[in-house]
This record gives sequence, structure tokens and C-alpha cells, in this order.
Amino acid sequence: MTNGYQGTQHSQAELVSPAGMILEAGEERWQVEGGQSLSITPGDEWVKDKIVRAWAKDGGEITVNSIDRAYGKPSYEGTVEIRCGTNGLILINELPVERYLCKVVPSEMPPSYELEALKVQAVCARSYAYRQMASYGYPEYEAHIDDSTAYQVYGNSKPQERSTQAVNATCGEVVMYHGQIATTYYYSTSCGETTSLEAWGTPANDENGYLQAVEVSGKVGDYEKDLPWYRWEAAIPVQTLSTLVEQNLGKGLGMIRDIQVTKKGPGGVVLQIKLIGENGDATVDTENKIRAALGGNGYEIKKQDGGVVPSSKLLPSAFFTVEKGAGIFLIKGGGYGHGIGMSQNGANEMAKEGRSYEEIVEFFFRGAKVQMGTG
Repeated sequence: MTNGYQGTQHSQAELVSPAGMILEAGEERWQVEGGQSLSITPGDEWVKDKIVRAWAKDGGEITVNSIDRAYGKPSYEGTVEIRCGTNGLILINELPVERYLCKVVPSEMPPSYELEALKVQAVCARSYAYRQMASYGYPEYEAHIDDSTAYQVYGNSKPQERSTQAVNATCGEVVMYHGQIATTYYYSTSCGETTSLEAWGTPANDENGYLQAVEVSGKVGDYEKDLPWYRWEAAIPVQTLSTLVEQNLGKGLGMIRDIQVTKKGPGGVVLQIKLIGENGDATVDTENKIRAALGGNGYEIKKQDGGVVPSSKLLPSAFFTVEKGAGIFLIKGGGYGHGIGMSQNGANEMAKEGRSYEEIVEFFFRGAKVQMGTG
């Protein structure tokens, strides 16, 4: 569990369960009465050099009051494991995959979306989870993943009836490609095109052939053409951009004189830019690093519906062009997210047209099939 979806170490942990809790630390076991809060800090002697495991009585949930999520204090099924890390406590939740998905799907896709789109999300989230379970993302803690966007957002929303319905309706189903569970990347909104793993510097090969550039369009054009993030633009003052580039790259290029798109990849994603400054130049490769180089606070982004939002640490996407104006750089782009795999809004628009979740999955992941997994 992350702290504000940032670091993985916590200064304290406060656990409570209405049903009461059972705790184990080494060979010791004890109970905490229902409604009674248990506070743990890294300095507690009974925690040092031990793995503490806690679970709610009667199959209930444990609420971690020391963590905040969008809906309030998060609650967890299964087991909550507490370890001492180098700079704080490490909290690990262990539970069955299907129960995990009931808090991933509503955290990643609004439950108001079409049921077939929610099924797509469930199948993709399940496939992604199983792929991550093949190895430890945090081997020092024996944890496969965390609960942030670095993997899949987990527990930022309570389980929702329609999301759980989608999980149950697709129980055990995963995306398979050449006999292996696919790594089913997804993101918010496409610009009308998806891209391949080349966006992250990984060449196309036999194993990732299902991740390729796809036109996200139907009989009446691009599925997402009427959505706010389908097109956007940012007029960034040269001074602002120059300051951000220095902060983001750690290089003093001085005032930025030009931004050149020097390489594009499948679907039109920008793979390389050259920043030309008064004190030197810098080349930036891959979509995530490019978005980070041009991101940061200090300017506004206008969506095609006229809505304006403040900039953030990443440019909305790496599908863009750059124009130099009077004292500004005008970046015109499309889509929101990395652009690899399934567009969540694209899936929802396709579901509105009556496409089944299997059809939608197989549209975005070419050559792959929805099948029952082995678990």
C-alpha cells in the first residue's frame, strides 16, 4: 500500500475492524476487540525484525485509518501484513485476485460506464494482475505490485455494484496471446490511434505483437472524437518552459529557442525531441520521458470542449505537434495517457455501439483472445 500513491513506507499504521482482528507476530498470536484501534510505529519493539500479519474476524475488512483515499479511509479484505522498512512501515495486502479486482475496476473506470466496457476493464485488469504475479515487483518485501498507477490503482474507490457485476461476469477470464497471458496495458483516451511498445523503447517482437498501432475508429470516424481529451493544446510561455526543462532534465540549457520533433513511431506517437537552448541542446527519447520533460506546473491545458485544466507533471500524451509563436510554444496534442493497448474511453464508446467485451478486447489487442486462464 502506498502513502498517498507516492512512497511505500509509512510513519505509522493505525488498524481497526468492526468485527475485531487477529494478529500474528512470530509465534505470538492475540486478538483486538471490534472497534478498538491498533497503532503501530517503526519504533515498537514487538514489530522490529518480525512480520506482523493481521486479519479481520469473520471474514470482514480491516480499515487503515492512517491512509487516505478518494472515498476516505480504505478498508482491506484478506490479510494486512506489516514489516519494518528502512524508513518506515511497509503495509502489504494479500487477498484473492477476484476480490482484488472488485476494488481495481471502480478505481480505474467509472462504474457509470457501459457494462461491456466494465467487463473489458475487468478482463484487462485480471490479465495484468496475473502477469505481474509471475514475479515480485518489490522482491525485498515479497510483494508483486503496489496500489498506484505504476501498476493498477487499487482501493481508491469502494466496490461498486456494476463494477463487481463485470468482475463476476468475466470471472477467471484473461487475454491470451500465443499461449501466454498478455500484458494488457490501458490508458484513458486515445487521439484516434494507439501505439506499440516502441513508445517505451521496446522493439516489436513475437511476444508483444498484440500491442500494435490501431486506428480507434468505426463507421462514423474516431470513436472518441467528441470527448474532451480527444484534442487539447497548451500555449506555454518560453520562460516557463525553459524553467521546467531545466528542472525536469537537470540541465541548464538556458532559454529554449526551439523544440524539434525528430522521430515519430507507430500511430504518430513522438519518440524523440530535440530541445535547443541558448546554452546547449538536449535530446529526449521515449514517450514517458518526453511527457515528463515538457510537464510540470505553471501553464494551462485547454481541452477541445473548452475546459481548461492546470498542467501537471506529465504532458497529457506524446501524440502532439509543436509550433513556435511570439514568446510561446504551442503544443497541440490528442489523447490522454501513454497510448499503448486499450483506451478506456474508446472501449466505452464502442460498447455504446453494441460491441461485446470480447470484440473490444480483441480490437485493441490484435491477435489475442479472451479465454479462461489457468490462475
